[in-house]
Amino acid sequence: MGTVLVSLALAAIVACIIRSMIRDKKNGKSIHCGGDCQYCKGGCIRHGSEEK
Repeated sequence: MGTVLVSLALAAIVACIIRSMIRDKKNGKSIHCGGDCQYCKGGCIRHGSEEK
């Protein structure tokens, strides 16, 4: 029974992480820097597409 509960808890955590990643992608946030150019120094994929 303990194994089932731990597995369900882990599955819920993974589902929340995936949902958060999907929301970030839909909102245009970069996976690498979160859209904060102060930290990525303009090296994001996002910046390359804006220049073209």
